[in-house]
Amino acid sequence: MKKYSLSQLLYLIYCKIRTYLTFSKARIIRFPIDIRGKKFIKIDEGFTTGVGCRIEAYPQENNKTLFIGKNFQMNDYVHITAIKSVNIGNNVLLASKIYISDCAHGSYAGNEHDSHPDTPPDQRPLFSKSVVIEDNVWLGEFVSVLPGVTIGKGTIVGANSVVSKSLPPYVIAVGSPAKPIKCYNFESQRWEKIC
Repeated sequence: MKKYSLSQLLYLIYCKIRTYLTFSKARIIRFPIDIRGKKFIKIDEGFTTGVGCRIEAYPQENNKTLFIGKNFQMNDYVHITAIKSVNIGNNVLLASKIYISDCAHGSYAGNEHDSHPDTPPDQRPLFSKSVVIEDNVWLGEFVSVLPGVTIGKGTIVGANSVVSKSLPPYVIAVGSPAKPIKCYNFESQRWEKIC
């Protein structure tokens, strides 16, 4: 406890008490936090947040749309939104300022369902595709995870990356769009470059 000042220690005690009243199975929620649609969110034990996070669930049907596994940790100013399904596994670590969403204002796939550019963005029909983040994933600072993406088990996504396509398990991916640059070799037990 020597690493905390008295005011920081009092703040943590305040957060711990408020955490118990908000999500009793959570480890600690650092306030302020913005939780919208709480009844549509399922959070498992060990949930931890930084300050200024925003978690929201606006289901298209009246059911849970955001699922967060055990020992999930997100740092400051993370924004997660779900209208169809965002499923985050166990032992997932998120750095700060990350955006994860299963939806967008409009569709831009290049087909007959595309949104017209003269329609104001907030009036375009919401488009959604499920997002899955499997166990033991680590997302670096400023990562964005877009609709329809699956991030495989044990994968690491580097800072400032945009995950617009699914990533396999056990890779390190970087860039915009994020692409694997290394994979874990279970025989040598090392991260190896992908050529």
